Amino acid sequence: LMFNQSSVVTEFILLGFPMVWELVVLFFIVFLIIYILTVSEKVTRISDTLADCRLHSPMYFFLCNLSFLDIMVATPIVPKMMKDLVSLEKTVSVPGCTSQCYFDFFFGTTKVILLAVMLLDHYVAICIPLRYSTIMSTQMSFQLGLASWAGGFFSGLSPMISWFPFCGPNVIDHFFCDIEPLIKLSCADTHLMKLVKFVLSTVVLLCSLLFTILSYLYIIVQILHIPSSSGWKKAFSTCASHITVASIFYGSAIFVYIAPNKEFSFNLKKAVTLQTAVFTHLLNPCIYTLRNQKVRDGLRDTASHILSGTKAFRVNCKLSR
Repeated sequence: LMFNQSSVVTEFILLGFPMVWELVVLFFIVFLIIYILTVSEKVTRISDTLADCRLHSPMYFFLCNLSFLDIMVATPIVPKMMKDLVSLEKTVSVPGCTSQCYFDFFFGTTKVILLAVMLLDHYVAICIPLRYSTIMSTQMSFQLGLASWAGGFFSGLSPMISWFPFCGPNVIDHFFCDIEPLIKLSCADTHLMKLVKFVLSTVVLLCSLLFTILSYLYIIVQILHIPSSSGWKKAFSTCASHITVASIFYGSAIFVYIAPNKEFSFNLKKAVTLQTAVFTHLLNPCIYTLRNQKVRDGLRDTASHILSGTKAFRVNCKLSR
């Protein structure tokens, strides 16, 4: 197909959420506070895990990856969204837009795989406890973490967008460069792209969700065979945080990327995407911290170390050995 070079789009305009100035200021402050808290929480979690030897295990290694992922998912979207809230020019270049789309898909796919890997860790810990240290070795944990990132990196959906020409209009009815509105704006035949998007999203999300459901059913069966109530409590406590985070993530992702557009308004999907991009990442560390005694102890020791200047972490390492 031949396109008029003079009509080729070089930048997009993001509509975001049109609102009165008073609400713009309010939402800017709220988003700024949430973003700062999110990044601070994640950095604290990662630093605490690296410093405290009690947290040097596969579970906390994967939690560090999840914390870093939450920062990476929010950073390409939230700062740009806050800038557009208070700016008269809500534009983004085509390369910048396709890059944002790719990184959103890259980190989102990585998170799907990582949640499945974390479930595998829980499964081995509960169902095969005597072989846990052998199966989930340091090398295996590193390989599983690397596989999660590689799976997201090589996900081929978003890079295909850069191959498509955009001849106008150039207005995106969204607060960031998501895959769906970009497909709509392309002036090429996008039927294959729509099919690839639907199939890839369905395979990645639903296969991971099916794996999660079947694994938890097997885990529950194993838990019911535990004779003591304390064993039940410990096993359910191990899985509760993962179930909560996975339910929020899978529910939002399936609604946005798989649910038919005819059934729900696009504005509703925008609102769900906003909740996933901004608020969910703030909740994740709270969910894991409130239900995990080791993490709470580690954070308390970190605060004690910072305030008093003691060598608490060295003591923890010695005690853990």
